[in-house]
Amino acid sequence: MLLVLSEEYKEHLAFLPKVDPAVVFEFGRIAVEFLKRGINSKVYEGAARKLGFPITTVQHGVEGLMFLLTESSKLMISDIDFKDSVMVLGFSTELNEILLQLYVENHSTIRSTLTQLAPSLPSYHNLEWRLDVQLGSRSMRQQVVPMVTMLLHLTTGNSDNRRCCLQTNPSTLLHLIAVLEAALASMKNNHARRILRNIK
Repeated sequence: MLLVLSEEYKEHLAFLPKVDPAVVFEFGRIAVEFLKRGINSKVYEGAARKLGFPITTVQHGVEGLMFLLTESSKLMISDIDFKDSVMVLGFSTELNEILLQLYVENHSTIRSTLTQLAPSLPSYHNLEWRLDVQLGSRSMRQQVVPMVTMLLHLTTGNSDNRRCCLQTNPSTLLHLIAVLEAALASMKNNHARRILRNIK
């Protein structure tokens, strides 16, 4: 699988051939650090002063490199595919080898960092439900108004429990069940399996 870069990121990466290979390595290190600890604008200022380039040019160069490494790590691109993806940019062989080396050395670190940054979504723990039926009122003696009340218990990664109270009529509940069953069925097709393999 090849990584396809947008024109914007190609422009950002076009800065890399203008600097020394050692600087490209340093940019790669900065990009990985920024993923772990967040962006530090002082680093951009210092690098721009040393290189004699505008801060925005340096910033775009590092961000382009950060995007290249993170997207490649996310998609688990092989070394050969990464090399082919970078070759399209028209860089020198030496620069392509440097970028490949940066990817190979940092790809597992980037994946573990991205895993830690992923939000911990609540998961199902328990469900309590009750069916209420109103059979009549002062204005209407004979009526049937069914209502399903559900208390959904959720747990998050840090073992906090949350409860959500939901109320709906049976026809809406049946529609919701049908939509969820269709979503589960679509997870079994080849396209969905291919996407899941790439995410893992």
